[in-house]
Formats: sequence, structure tokens, C-alpha cells
Amino acid sequence: MIEPGPLFKDNLNQLPSIEGVARVDFLDADGAVVDSIPHAPGKLGSLAVYQYLQQVFGGLDAKAAEHGLAVFAEHVPDARANPGAHPNVDRLLDIAAGAPALRIAVVTA
Repeated sequence: MIEPGPLFKDNLNQLPSIEGVARVDFLDADGAVVDSIPHAPGKLGSLAVYQYLQQVFGGLDAKAAEHGLAVFAEHVPDARANPGAHPNVDRLLDIAAGAPALRIAVVTA
């Protein structure tokens, strides 16, 4: 597990490679896919964070969400101030605040 610092870029540099990852799917308690993050420009940082959370925590519960928020670092205050602007941070905020846990499925290419 990494020790997140105050800068997202520095935290990203500590995360495992996302080479070969096609997307990350989020599954509810019934196993239904409720959201996904594709391997696409503008999404790669979030893809790396969620792959890492799956590897370390095995899913997305409140503890994993709190750690993920620390990894997203300086993006969290902006997400709190602008709900919807950072949906991949919003998901962590919601789960840390008590929303149901999600399973994370890393789908390889």
C-alpha cells in the first residue's frame, strides 16, 4: 500500500501500471455493472487508482474509499465544491459517507 502525498501526480507515479487494462467495472451487491471507467484519454489516472484499490482492498468499501480520496489528493476539495465535476472522486466521497460498497472488476484487454 502506498503512502499518498499531497499531489495526485506523485501518487499516480507510485501505482501499478495499467498496461493491458481495458476498463474497470463497478458491480453492486447483485453483481450488476453500475458504472465503468474505460482505458481512454482523460480517464487513465482514475483507471489506475481504481485498479490499485481493487488490488489492495479487493473492492470498494468505506476504508478503500478513504484511501482513494487520499490518493486523489488535491482533486478532492474541488470535487466537494463542484459535485459532478469529478465523478470518479464523487463515487469515493459517496461510499466514504455511507453509500453501499461496490465490487471492482478489472477487465483486461
